[in-house]
Order: sequence, then structure tokens, then C-alpha cells
Amino acid sequence: MPQTLQTQGNVTNTGITEAIPKELNVINVLDTDIIGTVQTQLSPYYEAHPILAKTFWGIPFANLAVAVILFFLILGLRKFFTKIVLVALQNLAKRSATFYDDKVISALKEPVRFTFIVIALHVFFLLTFKETPFIVKILDTLIIYTVFWAILAVTEALRGLIYSATGKFNKDLSKEMGNFILTILKILIGGIGLGAMLQIWGVNVTALIASLGLGGLAFALAAKDTAANLFGSFALLADKSVRIGEWVKIGPVEGVVEDVGMRTTKIRSFQKSLITVPNQVVANTPIENFSRRGIRRIKMDIGLTYGTSSGQITKIVSDIKSMLQENEGIAQNESLMVNFTAFGDSALDIFIYAFTHTANWAKYLEIREDIHLRIMQIVEENGSGFAFPSQSIYVESLPSEKQ
Repeated sequence: MPQTLQTQGNVTNTGITEAIPKELNVINVLDTDIIGTVQTQLSPYYEAHPILAKTFWGIPFANLAVAVILFFLILGLRKFFTKIVLVALQNLAKRSATFYDDKVISALKEPVRFTFIVIALHVFFLLTFKETPFIVKILDTLIIYTVFWAILAVTEALRGLIYSATGKFNKDLSKEMGNFILTILKILIGGIGLGAMLQIWGVNVTALIASLGLGGLAFALAAKDTAANLFGSFALLADKSVRIGEWVKIGPVEGVVEDVGMRTTKIRSFQKSLITVPNQVVANTPIENFSRRGIRRIKMDIGLTYGTSSGQITKIVSDIKSMLQENEGIAQNESLMVNFTAFGDSALDIFIYAFTHTANWAKYLEIREDIHLRIMQIVEENGSGFAFPSQSIYVESLPSEKQ
């Protein structure tokens, strides 16, 4: 007969052990023989006052009273810890040279407060003899949830530190790279936390992950768009095509970039609606980045009346060109053209082409407005005027009055 293996599990008739995943137990680590200590203290009271030994829902009155008192006492300690200890730690952190310790303490506030609730429930169920294996698993799950909640909160609190680290590699893309790294970290932390909680309930996480490999092909086919978006985000970061805060136009979408994520890029339109564009679309679509042009074009045609003489037109063209050359808002190292270009249907057309020294929309509009006013002044000073669409009808002869 084969020798039976001395391991945890079910022994088959062949002597081979089928391993059973060991359940994770966390809450019992917090147990410091509270029930034994309390019961020792309550024994004299049970002997002196037999009424205390009577039960309510299977719980002795004395145990129920002590459980309720300790439950609210721990909740009181929770409030004390929040109002006194955490405030004191925050005051100490403010004296330090960095502000990250302040953020970490603030991030840990809620997870620590929730830990007191879990401990209070543990003590209550222990003293009332109601801490069944199912309750233990729930409490263990809450503890694991709180631990990873705290880790995620600290990770978010250190966002600025991650931005600073990524800025050393690429200052222009520090936020985009930092957001990408943070997303990966949060997914990993969340995945580990979920695995720990599943192990509490006896789920073999290793076997579960291995079984996912059987459906890997189907999953890959179903997630091909997600993979394409992920690689699209890599392309955006590598090409430095867009950055947060830039004004861009991607296909029909135009607005300010708010976020470049792992799967999508979020753009706030000028109508203030939020447009989410898959990264694979962004990576494969021509991107017009208005924020990187540095200058902005002024292009216009003005029409003068046909009563304007050639001398007046020559003087107007010369004056407009001189005005643009002397204007501080115009980029003098860029193309600058002012020419009499056409005899229009109802006007003598002058073409004006120049660039402002700024791409800022508000400043551009101010410069353009100033140019318009100066052009009007030049036209008026030279005794001409702006034409408007009109038609002249010439009658060669009128019909005779005689029939």
C-alpha cells in the first residue's frame, strides 16, 4: 500500500492527497483571549447574582451587557483617536519640510476609523458567543478590505511624488505618465486585495488564475479593442502628441484635453460637454494641436468702393502695411502681405495676411480688433469707404410716351 501523505486535504483510496486550499484567517490575530479574560471576571457576578446567567436569544444577560458596553467603548476610542491622535499627528506633520506626510495621515483617517468598527464587531460577537465561522469570514474580509483600502489611499496621496519622479524622465509628460503608473499600481493592489479576500472564502486563487488561461484565446478576442486602446495610450505617451490642458482637434472632436488614461482620452468641448475618445482612435487620427502653434493667423479681404482712385488705393495699401509692421501684436518674422488683388463685382478687393505673436485666443481677439479699427481709420483718412454688395442698372433708352 502506498504510504498516506501527511498533508492537509482529502485522502483518496490510492493514497494520493488532493490538496484543499488553506483558508486565510486574519481576525483571530486580533484575539488576545478577550473572551477568557472577560468570563473570568464575570464568574463571581454569575455566582452572586444568578439572574445574570439567564439568557436572551441564547446569550447570558451579563455577557450581552458587557458586549454592548465594550462595543460603544471601542466606538468612543475611535472618536478619541480621530479627534485627538490623528489631529496631533497632523500638527506634527505640518512642521516637516514635506507635505506628503500630511496627505498620508489624511488618507489613512477613514480606513483607521473603519478598523475600530471591525474590532468592535469582533469583540461583540465573541462575548455573545455568536462569532460563527461565517461571521469570522466576514470580519476577515472586512479587515483585508480595510488594509488594501489604506494602501490605495496612501498611493493616491503620493500622486504628487509620482508626478515628481516621472518629471525627471520627461517633464512635459509627467502627469500623463504619472496617471498611467498610478492606474497600473491601483489595478495590481486591487487584484492582490481581491485575491486575498477570495482566499478567505476558500477559493484557490492559483487554480482560478490558471483556469483563466483556458479561456485566454476567447478573452483575447473579446478584449482586442481594450488591448488596442492600451497600445494606443503607449503610442500617445511615446509620441507626445497631446498633453493635459492642450486645445486639440481630433477628427470631429475639438476641445481641451482633461485626461489621457489607459483606455481613453477625455476632452472637454467648448460647449462644456465631456467627450471620451478611445486611445486607438486618437493614435490613428490626425491630431490638430492648436496649443502648440505659438502664433495665430489674421487673414481677411476688405472691399473699397469703386469710387476710390488708384492713388487712394496705393496710399491705403501702403498705410495698412506700415501699420502692421509697426504693431507690437504682429509677429514681424512671419509672412506679412497687403495687396490690391481683384476688381470684385461690387468692390475693389485688398488682401491682408499677417500673424499675431500669440496663440492665446483672448489676446488674439484683442489684437485683431485693434487691427480692424486701425484699418477703418486708414480708409476714412484717405477719403474712401467700404463697399457693400450692390448692382448698377444702365438703361440705354426709355420707351416712347406715344403708343
